[in-house]
Amino acid sequence: MTSEKTHVFKTEEIVVKSIITKSNLPAASYVVNPYIGCQHGCIYCYSEFMKRFTNHHEPWGTFVDVKINAVNIIKPMKYKDKRLLFSSVTDAYQPIESKYELTRKLLMALIPAQPKIEILTKSSLVLRDLDILKQFEDVTIGVSISTLDRKISRKLEPLASSPGARLQALKRCKEEGIRTYTFLSPLIPFITDVAEIIKETIPYSDFLMFENLNIRPTNLNKVQNVLEKISPDLPLKLKKIYAPDSKYWDDEEERWRTFCEKEGIEALFFFHHVRSKKCLI
Repeated sequence: MTSEKTHVFKTEEIVVKSIITKSNLPAASYVVNPYIGCQHGCIYCYSEFMKRFTNHHEPWGTFVDVKINAVNIIKPMKYKDKRLLFSSVTDAYQPIESKYELTRKLLMALIPAQPKIEILTKSSLVLRDLDILKQFEDVTIGVSISTLDRKISRKLEPLASSPGARLQALKRCKEEGIRTYTFLSPLIPFITDVAEIIKETIPYSDFLMFENLNIRPTNLNKVQNVLEKISPDLPLKLKKIYAPDSKYWDDEEERWRTFCEKEGIEALFFFHHVRSKKCLI
């Protein structure tokens, strides 16, 4: 993993009133975000809207607030039989988790209540907590992968675990009897080799989830700048894909939906289609 010393992060311990919040997501009753901000620094992240609810003015990806009192304020039995997702706007296993262990402590506190646990991560650190996760009757681990190319991954998601480490984490979780899935996200045109990712992950995945690159004003410049460094013509190609009359993502969703149905692969799709009359890019 890239050394954390090459990146400068502002870290602050904060006290919060709640740590588990109701979810608007169809697959989870509640979401658990032990941190505000994320060290992974993914250039395509669209969680920057969270800055509106904090006092941070630093660029997204350069700060992390640690909800230091998280374990003390939860009431585990309130979540009995509920589905909890770690996390929705941060990664519960980002590098700082190895120091604070908030995710681990929260999971330990929840064991008596036996909620349905789902974790989505880009980090192999999730393997550290297999001893705890195996104590839940209903647990699902998802691993996000956008590319299997280590060099490109370092440009897109600097401090996330390498694609190889994520594959190994997925495999290990599956071998330990845990329900697993691969989240192919985000699908980046001309970069994400969808077929190759499916080939490498399907032996260790109970199902797949797909999400395309979600371009927003908050991540547009970062996406364009990095893609241009990977290949100078990528921003122009992307502009055509996100044009108001583009059917690119409609066709891609249909392509992979048909493929999965043909191969008998359970799959869920969360595509952000071009609907605006004005081209964002």
